[in-house]
Amino acid sequence: MAASAMTASYQSLHFCLQSKNMASPECILKSFSLPCSRFNGASTSLGASNGQYMGFRGHLRKGLLSSRGVMSSGSLNTVAQLVSEAETVKEKKDFEFDFKKYMYSKAISVNEALDKAVPTHYPEKIHESMRYSLLAGGKRVRPTLCIAACELVGGTEDLAMPAACAMEMIHTMTLIHDDLPCMDNDNLRRGKPTNHKAFGEDTAVLAGDALLSFAFEHIARSTSKTVESERVLRVICELGKSMGSEGLVAGQIVDIASEGDTSVDLKTLEYIHLHKTAVLLECSVVSGAIIGGASEEEIERTRRYARCVGLLFQVVDDILDVTKTSEELGKTAGKDLISDKATYPKLMGLEKAKEFAVELVNKAKEELSYFDPVKAAPLLGLADYIAFRQN
Repeated sequence: MAASAMTASYQSLHFCLQSKNMASPECILKSFSLPCSRFNGASTSLGASNGQYMGFRGHLRKGLLSSRGVMSSGSLNTVAQLVSEAETVKEKKDFEFDFKKYMYSKAISVNEALDKAVPTHYPEKIHESMRYSLLAGGKRVRPTLCIAACELVGGTEDLAMPAACAMEMIHTMTLIHDDLPCMDNDNLRRGKPTNHKAFGEDTAVLAGDALLSFAFEHIARSTSKTVESERVLRVICELGKSMGSEGLVAGQIVDIASEGDTSVDLKTLEYIHLHKTAVLLECSVVSGAIIGGASEEEIERTRRYARCVGLLFQVVDDILDVTKTSEELGKTAGKDLISDKATYPKLMGLEKAKEFAVELVNKAKEELSYFDPVKAAPLLGLADYIAFRQN
């Protein structure tokens, strides 16, 4: 399968959050532009500013759809509202889904929930360190995946929000620990000094540990009592497994052991990234589906979708590492080359890595063909978003 070169230049989604204060909604979304994609009778409004796009043949068409304006947290669109809108225009052949608007609304909701979940109190230093990284910005892909999966099977944002916040807490923990001198030794994260540079290595380690612990507590304590306790327990088990010696830790230890090893092959590389990167994306989607009341078949379909999307995230990350600058990424570029890590461009070549990304996004979308295309629109759009992200 061929794919056009990844030469399109897109502006990125930036969140303006400070360690103690939430930024205004206008500041949260500076700019976010992607092409318009069509699938299963629905198309996503991703408003490309320059009309260019990465050539994922058979999936994208040129088209510009404008933003519908700045939304307040009190008027956020949910999938239920989108379904209602779609029902009022039954005569239309296609349902236009505004992915930009959906991402924006979920980011605001997640940011507000995170700010409330981790307030500053005694001992102030540890909570300031936790908030420094947790509220430093980011695209909130994992919590949005969790919410979208919950809505896909009939749940709501409110039901999914505690688990969604937990996913972002865990993700933030991994970033804090990845940046430590004993790991990747990075000085820059999301355009700011890394946590250990701002607070010291000892506090950074403890902040990561505290976020990890609190993520489980938050799910258990804050998930609505209307969700069956068995489902809440299952989500906690999913998260624990995804973080442990059969999940993220497994991927991380094999990744460390593989540095500088010229014998690392694609099978080992896939193991690393399915466990190190894809596992939390998978947990986010599956947890949302479980909380939303999904059947076993629905859970497994969302799991397979998420594995494809998770691996896609890493393939694109590897590509960006060798094609973007530190300023564009908001983190140190080219560090995989410097540390002689195995990456998809290194083992497959850049063009083959791009083709592999196309294959993964296709498979991810196939798994969602089972669901209502209107309710699946956010997850379909997220697959494209991950494929096209620029940092």
